[in-house]
Amino acid sequence: MTSKVPKTLALDFDGVLCDGLLEYFQTTWRTYRQVWAPTNPTPPDDLAPVFYRLRPVIETGWEMPVLLRAILKGFSEVEILVGWSSICSQIVSAENLNPQDLATRVDSIRDQWIADDLNGWLKIHRFYPGVEGRLKGWITSGLEVFIVTTKEGRFVQQLLQQQGIQLPSEQIFGKECQQPKYKTLRSLTATPIWFVEDRLSALQTVASQADLEEVRLFLADWGYNTPAEQAVARQDRRIQLLPLSQFIQDFAAWPDPKSPEGHSLPD
Repeated sequence: MTSKVPKTLALDFDGVLCDGLLEYFQTTWRTYRQVWAPTNPTPPDDLAPVFYRLRPVIETGWEMPVLLRAILKGFSEVEILVGWSSICSQIVSAENLNPQDLATRVDSIRDQWIADDLNGWLKIHRFYPGVEGRLKGWITSGLEVFIVTTKEGRFVQQLLQQQGIQLPSEQIFGKECQQPKYKTLRSLTATPIWFVEDRLSALQTVASQADLEEVRLFLADWGYNTPAEQAVARQDRRIQLLPLSQFIQDFAAWPDPKSPEGHSLPD
C-alpha cells in the first residue's frame, strides 16, 4: 500500500521553491554582452518577457545566453519550444561556442554580482507564495528534506538563509555534485521518498530507473514547464501533476497515487 506521508522529501529548488527568473535574465544579459558585445548595452524592451516564457527549454545554465542569441537572431517562440536542442546545437556550432566557457562566464558574472551586491542579488529572488512557511514546518517536524538541484549549492544555501531557513549543507545536492538527480535519489535511504521537480524530463529519467519504482514523482505545475509537458504528466503512470495550492498543504491534500493505467486511485 502506498504511504500517504513520505519519510524523505526531495525538492528541486528553482521552479519549485524559488522563482529566479528576474536574476536569470539579468545574469544572462550580462553574459550575453560579454560574449557578443551588442552595440546597445540595454536589452530590448520585449526581450525579458520572451525569455521568461521560454525558460522551460533550458536544461543547464550555459544554455541561457544561447537562448537570448536565438531570440535575437529571429527564431520564433514556437520554433524554440519545439526544437530547442537542435537550435542550441546549431548556434553553438555555427558560432564556435564552448559550453564550458559559457558556464564559467555565467557563474563568474553571478559570483561578481554577489561579491559586489549580495543584498541586491538576494532580493531579486522570490520564493513562491506559502513555500517558506511550509518548508520550515517540514524541517522542524523532523521530516528528512533534501534539495536536489542543478543550481550551485552555495547559492541555494544563501537564499535559504536569507529566509531564515536552516538546512544542513549535506542535505543540499547542487551542481557541484556532478551527478544526475536519479543517482542522488538512489543515495537517499529513508523510504518512502517523494520527489517534486518542475522539469518533466528529469522526472521521466527517474521513472526509467527500475530500482526507483517506489519513488513518488510530482511535476510542479507552477514551475518552468509548459502546458504540453503538463498534459504528458497527466497521462504518465508514474508522474502526478501537483498545483502549488496542494504543495503548501498537508500531504493528505496531495494527489493520490495513480493506478497502473495512469488514473488516480480513490482513497
